[in-house]
Amino acid sequence: MKKSLLLILFILVFQSCSKSNKVENVEHAFYYWKSDNWRLSENEKKIIDSQNVSKLYVKFFEVEHNDLMGNIPVSKNNLSIYSKENYSIIPCVYIRNEVFLKSKKEELDILADNIIFLINKKKEEHLRDVEEINEIQMDCDWTLKSKENYFYFLTKLKQIYKKKISCTLRLYPYKYPEKMGIPPVDKATLMCYNLINPLEDKSKNSILDTNELSKYLNKNRKYPLHLDIALPVYSWMQLFQNNEFTKVIYTDFEKIKPILKPVKPLWFEVTKDITIADVYLRIGDKIKYDEITAKEIKKAIEIIKKNVNFDKQTTISLFHLDEEQLKQYSNEEISSFYSLFTE
Repeated sequence: MKKSLLLILFILVFQSCSKSNKVENVEHAFYYWKSDNWRLSENEKKIIDSQNVSKLYVKFFEVEHNDLMGNIPVSKNNLSIYSKENYSIIPCVYIRNEVFLKSKKEELDILADNIIFLINKKKEEHLRDVEEINEIQMDCDWTLKSKENYFYFLTKLKQIYKKKISCTLRLYPYKYPEKMGIPPVDKATLMCYNLINPLEDKSKNSILDTNELSKYLNKNRKYPLHLDIALPVYSWMQLFQNNEFTKVIYTDFEKIKPILKPVKPLWFEVTKDITIADVYLRIGDKIKYDEITAKEIKKAIEIIKKNVNFDKQTTISLFHLDEEQLKQYSNEEISSFYSLFTE
């Protein structure tokens, strides 16, 4: 009798623990990361509507360091957003790590002021019909050497903005918070992709390798910030000519694949001279095709669910909204990338 009671008690406790880590409400989101003048295509609008997207994380501009001019915005987008859509716009700013390696505190004070000014200016110029913006997100691959300056900048930004500030979080600082610190923001988005340097390890999928992903996750530790999740919904082809990396190809995969001969896992050889997407492919060129299939994404989701402690409500973002890249997934598959987190 005692053994039966103990068993029932164990099951109830286990179920309680399991439920406490379950996401009850998933907010559907996309990143939009194009670096030119843009307007959502009709297909992209249909994707947003069909997937009940409530947030769009939009790269407003990037910041890089120039030895003569200091920290300057580059790759600005001239946004063209549509009147009163049913989703929130979250401005994102990508800041190169060198900004924090080469800047003094006084320069970071100025940078924080300039970023808020420029975000507000772009909203007034291009997003007049969009409701008030209540969150901005900073994106930076900070390192141990840049951590102090980056965190100082985030603190300064919070003092000026006085609304919600989030940041992206790569897997290395997520795994080693004692070493890399906890960014002083309201919440973080864990970027579950781009785990491997594509030019250093050419044998693995550099966008998403689930074995590599598992190494960074720890089910026994809860990160001290609210965590959202970002997953990749894009693929790329890395072109090597004369055994030297030439460029990354993001489009026209279906036109390129028929002229490729497999040589080893992930690697192909070009069998025909052809020009596609302004790229001249020659016989003998090598291509590494890092393809992200729905099956791989679902596998990654299962790993994340088992090894990350979530709050009841979490935003799941797909990177990124691009009709060309999203052709490889059905509407049902895209929908499952969100819904699997609540199952």
